Amino acid sequence: MRRIAVVDAPSNLGLRPPTATSVPGCAKAPGALRDNGLLTRLGARDAGCITPPRYDPAGWQPGDGVAQANEIVVFVRRLADRIGTILGAGDFPLVLGGDCSILLGAGLAMRRYAATLDGRIGLVYVDGHSDFRHEGNASYVGAAAGEALALATGRGQANLSAIEQRRPYFRDVDVVLLGIRTHDEYRLDLQAAGIVARAVPELRSNGAARSAQWARDQLRDCAGFWVHIDVDVLDPAVMPAVDAPDVGGIAYRELEILLSGLVSDPRCVGAQVTVFDPDYDPDGRYAAEVTDALVAGLEPLVTSSALVAADLIPPVSAPPVVSAPPVPAPPAVFAPPVSAPPVVSAPPVVSAPPVVSVPPVVSAPPVPAPPESVEALPEQEDDPDPAELDGMEPGRVGMLRPGALAVPFVPAQTVPHREDADGAEPPESPLADVVPAARTPLDEEEPEPAS
Repeated sequence: MRRIAVVDAPSNLGLRPPTATSVPGCAKAPGALRDNGLLTRLGARDAGCITPPRYDPAGWQPGDGVAQANEIVVFVRRLADRIGTILGAGDFPLVLGGDCSILLGAGLAMRRYAATLDGRIGLVYVDGHSDFRHEGNASYVGAAAGEALALATGRGQANLSAIEQRRPYFRDVDVVLLGIRTHDEYRLDLQAAGIVARAVPELRSNGAARSAQWARDQLRDCAGFWVHIDVDVLDPAVMPAVDAPDVGGIAYRELEILLSGLVSDPRCVGAQVTVFDPDYDPDGRYAAEVTDALVAGLEPLVTSSALVAADLIPPVSAPPVVSAPPVPAPPAVFAPPVSAPPVVSAPPVVSAPPVVSVPPVVSAPPVPAPPESVEALPEQEDDPDPAELDGMEPGRVGMLRPGALAVPFVPAQTVPHREDADGAEPPESPLADVVPAARTPLDEEEPEPAS
């Protein structure tokens, strides 16, 4: 990628004086942009300044042609020489004007440069005005800035439009206009000349990025192109610090996108910025905004420029790798083949011991006889007949099963379960003094049977 090289072109020779005793302030624009750190932020190389001749249009009268034409020619040649030097070094020239007449210096440099190429150099003219005034469509001419495009395309007096007999600097079919107003008085002349233009409403409806691509497509037959930026393409609401503000312009962001889309094309040879006037910017606000817009618009070139500006040492190419000579194989030594040791078989697996059978369950011993305090009935093989139990006296014990505990039998009607109706206490239950023998839990050890 190319490095940006900034050259100052602080010429105001192409403008009329604002008043009878003052001079245009656009000659101060390069200094104002530098004060805002433009070169540092772009990582650009400082390519110096072309000092213009003294501004003095005194004595000019309508019909005299372009005012200060001879001084402009001197300045144009110097600027063309400096631009050629920058291109010869392989850098990207960024020219800080100055008024629009510095286009003649860029045009002369492009015509010289085209002679070294196999092709032509085109022009993208981003401007709020067409600057297409010449003797063929105006009663007289005077300020070269308002006639810059007409002179650059070969129209007008020869001492400006045909320096070194290189008329025209740009062919009509190789010129594209962006950002002019719909009320521009020379739009019909542009159409008649075959110069394509896209006014602000059309530019906005298509978008800034697509408009930049459209301009590049119009110059597809060119080997390269130069970009001219006049900050009066911006609307006066955001940029009033120009010599001829005109309503209906674009915004800063649109200008940034346009510029970025143009310089991203490798065929873009260089660019210039014109007409910013610090005399209308007492607090420096607009100078800072123009600087920001240029840095954003030139972003495709900034990264590579910053790397080169840092004076980085180019990487040293590594020496060729020398392959090592092949290492000769050692002589083969005969050795008898070593037989593998016999495989030792694993010891046999010892079978598990036989499972010991569980001993038979010993039946529980018979329940011992109840204690002597409880009267036991003689053993009976079968349950007593219920008819026999009916004649037994209350409190007698009957044995239902052999070996069972003796439990006194109490008729149900003799054991009241609630108070009598007259409130007398019920008779004491015959079971009150009888305590049954404790039963042995099943999981406790049974007692030894009696011998």
